[in-house]
Amino acid sequence: MKAAIPIYDICSLTQRQDDLLISRFAPYLKSHRNLHLAHKHSFYHLVFFIKGGGSQTIDFQQVAVKPYQIYFMIPGQVHNWAFKGEVDGYIINFSVPFFQSFLLKANYLEDFPFFTGIVDDAVIDIPEEVRDPLINLFEQLIHETEEPRPLADDMVRALLLQLFISVARAGMTTVNKTIPHYNYTLLRSFQKLIEKNYTTLRLPKQYAELLYITPNHLNALCNDVLGISAGEVIRNRIALEAKRLLINNDLTVQEIAGQLNFADNSYFTKFFKKQAGTTPEEFRKTTNSHE
Repeated sequence: MKAAIPIYDICSLTQRQDDLLISRFAPYLKSHRNLHLAHKHSFYHLVFFIKGGGSQTIDFQQVAVKPYQIYFMIPGQVHNWAFKGEVDGYIINFSVPFFQSFLLKANYLEDFPFFTGIVDDAVIDIPEEVRDPLINLFEQLIHETEEPRPLADDMVRALLLQLFISVARAGMTTVNKTIPHYNYTLLRSFQKLIEKNYTTLRLPKQYAELLYITPNHLNALCNDVLGISAGEVIRNRIALEAKRLLINNDLTVQEIAGQLNFADNSYFTKFFKKQAGTTPEEFRKTTNSHE
């Protein structure tokens, strides 16, 4: 049987006990050609492309690669590349604890729309007027790591936060600009609750209760902003985790059903087929054959 999907931490990529990796992308790619196969990260990961083409797949969603595009990934997402031609830019990997001692608000990064794990929000085309300032920030980050000076780690953290804020401003969608701030905050709270509870809480009314709103209010919010019902948002997250687990051949379908808290294998199979359009076994076979 094929080995389980690899999960990389920063140490396995740098051969050092590091919480941070900052590099130009071309030499990084040359050193880690095996990363074109599907893999997971245990760290936060972002790449800003300056040149290149082809595609990448994040959580089973394919996205075209193009110059002046930046993408962000959170720990646990599944990823692979299929580049065409010469590719270059910048890459930053940093561990989960990297900001924890620096920020009073431990979950501050979760407030950025591109660190939600939602692919459509995590791949951003950078407008022309923002490109040079962004490149300058990446160059400063490389300089700080190549020629470390006193308080270098804190300077890197400060520059990273500036980078995140700049990209967040540049990537604000029409939806983000037009929906009331309260509704956007409420939606993010709903998404965070799903992330923590999707294996045990399956019904919109359970989340509505935690948010102190009515199920109808929650459903209307999701339909207005996302175009799908609250129940579908929950089911999509469960189906995504099922897909992530299915590419690990060390787990049986029955074990995955158990991990996701389904009463039995047949119920899980029925749920997965309705969400993904294929059975768990067929998805596993098709996905593995593409690697």
